[in-house]
Amino acid sequence: MSSAATRLAPSPTGALHLGNLRTFLITWALSRRAGWRIIMRIEDLDGPRIRPRAAHELLDTLRWIGIEWDGPVLVQSEDLDPCRDAMRRLAEQRLVYPCELSRSEIEAAASAPHGAVGEVCFPASLRPAGRPRTFADANANWRFVVTDRDVEFDDEFAGRVRRKPARECGDFVVWTRRRQPSYQLAVVVDDARQGITHVVRGDDLLDSTARQILLIEALGLLPPPHYVHLPLVVGPDGRRLAKRHGDTRVDFYRGLGAPPQRLIGLMGYWSGILPRRADMSLSDFRDAFELSTLSHEPMIFTGEDDRWLREK
Repeated sequence: MSSAATRLAPSPTGALHLGNLRTFLITWALSRRAGWRIIMRIEDLDGPRIRPRAAHELLDTLRWIGIEWDGPVLVQSEDLDPCRDAMRRLAEQRLVYPCELSRSEIEAAASAPHGAVGEVCFPASLRPAGRPRTFADANANWRFVVTDRDVEFDDEFAGRVRRKPARECGDFVVWTRRRQPSYQLAVVVDDARQGITHVVRGDDLLDSTARQILLIEALGLLPPPHYVHLPLVVGPDGRRLAKRHGDTRVDFYRGLGAPPQRLIGLMGYWSGILPRRADMSLSDFRDAFELSTLSHEPMIFTGEDDRWLREK
């Protein structure tokens, strides 16, 4: 096995759905073909959204499909000291500062532009005049200073990507008032210390990748990983899978009697491996999958897909 590594990083906020499964299955197939190590990392820093026993259920579902990993399961919240160290380093460079402003106060700022859907873009005009050189793990959000520059990176599926975080999100939160790192900081720190060289995930995180590259540069953790951002699985309305599209949990179809090969076969059909829906073994998916067969358009979960998964 090579020194290259990737990670499966489920968040225990709910059950594994079909879109998650496709991403994890592709990650597993690419890894096993190339000889990358697979790290299993439970990303459990999402506060009140974390659901009891969800991590156990996620791991059980992946094992049922046949997806395995190398080494023990790592839990993000069990060791936050490396993130605290990273915050101290950022503070020494005056690249972070505490921010007591509420969401409504930021939205009310005359100069606050609109960022991504559901996100308030934090304008430079709201930065405090001075920035501390020491980090205090207190009851406050800490933001990272984003300069007005383009961030560019090569994605092995999406191609050359250019983002401007100053306009898309502005100064973003890296430490929360829950006394925990944000997703952006925790991912960067954990990927670096766990030796992650390849990141495979949905293309809804392309904006996050630009922010993470800024942190990688500031913390001296270059080079960044190789990125593969996949198009999402969406419902017939073009929106990401959710309860409005019915029950799309893998365990729902498992409970109806669908075997793992049925779900893997649907993933194979969605990935351009199979010309039609058909049962498929995990090893056959691994051997046949190629990024070149995958559509660059979002994959639509249809009523036909649902009916086929329910067939006895």
